[in-house]
This record gives sequence, structure tokens and C-alpha cells, in this order.
Amino acid sequence: MSFTSITTPEGIYITRRDDHPGRPVLVFLHDSLGCTTLWRDFPDRLAEATRCNILIYDRLGYGQSAPMPTYERPVNYMELEADKLNALLTAQNINNAILFGHSDGGTIALIAASKHPSRIRAVICEAAHIFVEEVTLTGIRAAMETYRTTDLGHRLAKYHGTKVDTLFKAWTLTWTRPDYRDWNIESLLPAITAPLLFIQGDADEYSSLDQVRRTTSQVSGPATECILPGVGHTPHKEAPEDTLEAAKDFVFTL
Repeated sequence: MSFTSITTPEGIYITRRDDHPGRPVLVFLHDSLGCTTLWRDFPDRLAEATRCNILIYDRLGYGQSAPMPTYERPVNYMELEADKLNALLTAQNINNAILFGHSDGGTIALIAASKHPSRIRAVICEAAHIFVEEVTLTGIRAAMETYRTTDLGHRLAKYHGTKVDTLFKAWTLTWTRPDYRDWNIESLLPAITAPLLFIQGDADEYSSLDQVRRTTSQVSGPATECILPGVGHTPHKEAPEDTLEAAKDFVFTL
């Protein structure tokens, strides 16, 4: 069965494939510079390996979705994105989602599992953040310099078009604002009862393993850690086979 793609009235671009009736839906949540296309073939491979269905979407301002109205974001923007995710799952009549989120997408997945558990079967989060670390800010400042001095913006425009400057500012200027330094979602973690797999590389340039340990130790449901040696912030690209195997094994335990 081929993918079906739609744009919602809110301007959100969705692509979905339902090959396995009655099986869970893998819902993929991209990172701060990501989109549906940048997942490449990873969602398809994981769906095939687990006999699950797929929903991938571009958050507002990314990929083929409508532009953000402004790059300015409130401190709780990821909590608001989790509410939007719940509304999307409701509209798509998805009641057995396995969330697979990378970076910001991983954080959004954790928040959604805390606030809106009824539709979420499990969570796979990859390089998620639950609090702000200096290593994160150092990595973001380095990305800002790369954006200023190289053709990174031009390369990202291939995926985001004219929205690139706005989404890049939305990520970098939010996280480096003084009022964002105290952002923290640890108080939400005990409400997570769905099974959790946390995947992270031990060479992640944007976070330490404290993100993993403080998450898995505070959720109420079963939690598994998968730490990949020598891998950076994007395990599904840097170590696709290991990431795929860990995710597949986790899904089969559900």
C-alpha cells in the first residue's frame, strides 16, 4: 500500500501508510531542523520489521507544512506541541500509537505520554531533552556559527524552502534565551506509564547521559536504556542498524 499524504486545515503536512490492520501506528516526530523527508527510509524499515503502520508529519513551520507565524516561541512550546500531537492522533483516529521522537520530537513524545496517555501504547525517544544543559547550549551556539558562515541554510532550504530562517531562529533563539535556561519537564515524568525506550549516543554533541538516566529513573512505567558507543546526536542516521534493532526488539516486547 502506498503512502497517503494530506495537509490538515491547520496547515500540518501528514503522510500515512496503513499496511497492517489492527497493528500499532508508529508516529515519527522530527527534531528541531527535521521534517518527514529527512527521516529517509528509517520509518519504512522499522514498520516493515515490526509489521506496524506509519504516520509521519511536519510540525508547523517545517518541511511541507505551513510557515510559523513567528520565530518567537513561549518557554512551554514543546508542551503545546504535545497538545497538538494529541489533537492530531484524535483526528486521525489513532488509539494505539508508538511514538518515535528524535531530539525535540523525543521530548514532545515524552510530554504527550505524560499528558495524553490514552492513545499512546509506548514511547521510543532518541536524544531527547528534559532539562537544559550547558553542552546543549554550546552545541546550539556552534550550529549558529555554522549557519552564519557556511551554506547550511541553503542545504536546509532543500527541505524547508523559504521557512528556513524562521525555523532556525525558532530553535536557536529560544534555547539560548535567558528565560529558557530553567526549562525542565521532570515533574511530568512520573505520569508516564507507557513502556519507554530511550536511545542515545554516548558522543551526543547536544546532551549528556544525565538526560537518559534522569528520565528512565523517574517514569512510572517500564523503561529501557540503549546507549550507543561513539554515536552522536542522530542515532537513526549514524548507527541505523543498531537503532533499528533496538527499536524492533522493544516493539516486540509490547
